[in-house]
Amino acid sequence: MSDLLTYAYAVVGAAEGLQEAAAPLRGVADAPVGLVTDTGDDQLGLVVSHVPAQDFGEDALKQHLEDLEWLEVVARAHHGVIEALAERTTVLPLRLATVYLDDQRAREVLEAGRTVFAERLARLSEQVEWGVKIYVEPSAVPAAPAVPAADLTPGRAYLRNRRQQQSVRDTVYQAAQKAAERVEAAGRKHASDRVRHRVQQGFLAEAASSAAGENVVNDAYLVPLIRCDDFLADVTRAADGLDGVRVEATGPWAPYSFAMPPGESGGTAEGAPP
Repeated sequence: MSDLLTYAYAVVGAAEGLQEAAAPLRGVADAPVGLVTDTGDDQLGLVVSHVPAQDFGEDALKQHLEDLEWLEVVARAHHGVIEALAERTTVLPLRLATVYLDDQRAREVLEAGRTVFAERLARLSEQVEWGVKIYVEPSAVPAAPAVPAADLTPGRAYLRNRRQQQSVRDTVYQAAQKAAERVEAAGRKHASDRVRHRVQQGFLAEAASSAAGENVVNDAYLVPLIRCDDFLADVTRAADGLDGVRVEATGPWAPYSFAMPPGESGGTAEGAPP
């Protein structure tokens, strides 16, 4: 194996000034960014860098992918390159740590997927991704007026309090369902596609939001650029009048959730196709 491997960020469509836009970028491992082109179709390119095999070979990657600090650094560089180029052209983001043996292997993958890549680029043209998360916060709901408990035993008072807490939780989850229905209606009206992701829990949930709450919806919407303002206006109103429910919209992003069908976007140092 060579000392350097080819790290792929995204498939891109040809655009004026793209080479010049890529030239000053530094990607993963602080490596310069370049383009591998399809010899049979100058309308497609693969955004790449050359990274050390000692860190990105198959065995090394298995270890690094368990290192959250290493992953964060790589992810920031990976997404930074994609977002910079998304300002110039339509991109098909590839999965984090998609690595090939060399540029020739990357070019073969690009050429083999020429038709599929071109179709997906056309589908995503002039569209961006918005993330929408819904959180429930029962503690944010105003407490019900206290009921005198002088005639209740401690056990009965405890059970009554538990019933009240459960009633609040049930009400908040019902409100979250209503907010979700409003968001879905906005999606049907303004978006061209939706992907449902797993709700975030534990460390991921804390890292993703500065406020408290349980994440109950974690969706991504593909929205035409000309519909973004209307989509956001409807989404940001989804929690109006609903106590204990918070809706967060993030974006716009390159269409990470819509670029590739599940299982098709990851390569390895052995050169498996994306």
